[in-house]
Amino acid sequence: MHAPKDNQRRTLDRVLSKFGLGSRTEARSWIGAGRVTVNGKKIQTPDFWVDPENDRVALDGHPLTARQKQYLLLYKPKGYLTTYKDPEGRPTVYELLGSVKDFVFPVGRLDQDTTGLLILTNDSAFGDHITSPQSKVPKTYLVKASTLLAEEQLERLRQGVVLTDGETRPATVKHVRDGAKYTFFEITITEGRNRQVRRMVEALGAKVLKLVRTGIGGIEIGPLEIGKHRHLSPEEVLALGGMLKKPSRPGRSRTNRREPAAPRRNGKSERAADETRRRGHSG
Repeated sequence: MHAPKDNQRRTLDRVLSKFGLGSRTEARSWIGAGRVTVNGKKIQTPDFWVDPENDRVALDGHPLTARQKQYLLLYKPKGYLTTYKDPEGRPTVYELLGSVKDFVFPVGRLDQDTTGLLILTNDSAFGDHITSPQSKVPKTYLVKASTLLAEEQLERLRQGVVLTDGETRPATVKHVRDGAKYTFFEITITEGRNRQVRRMVEALGAKVLKLVRTGIGGIEIGPLEIGKHRHLSPEEVLALGGMLKKPSRPGRSRTNRREPAAPRRNGKSERAADETRRRGHSG
């Protein structure tokens, strides 16, 4: 089979999911039902370790083959979960992808109340590159704070604030405007910790009233309508994925050329927590 280009072993349910066949929950049900074999032997343990490059994995007797690569940009609305299914029946982002036949997974997450740019793909190497802290792919958000913030408070965000899971990297922060009671500002971070932006603002003694992710890398949400999605262009995929190959499916949009400024560095050593991959909600 044509496996993802990495040398790491993965659990069987993850291998099925990464080949774009379905969610890990679906994969576990297939494995439990005895529909999956590894090297000709039926395996009914989802956590069974597999080497995707050398082991022969088959579903219902059909060897796994890589699906056509899909790269989507979705304008996530408020109230939608970044998950495949919700046991409580709440709406998920997958309900907005009716025309997409192949299974795709979200590259990072946005919490239920956060809106904006969400990338979905079935290219695991592409997704891992964007979410890895080592890649330092910038993610930009527009924030409405619950109080008026002084310039000194915004400067704390630029320098990095201490959270329960360690100090954040320096961020790029641009003051947008002040209302009667609220401050609006733009922040660009190069991490993806769980609810990171919200927790950074809480460290200043305020709360986030509205949070919109407007860009990832040099890709901006642009004129896309809320709840709609589009395919990334080959140029956009290359811009986000560095040296990754162009997608086999041609895109239908132009590249947004403006890139957020790189976060300022203040000479502080980066914490060990930065080196640990965190796939939680960035917002």
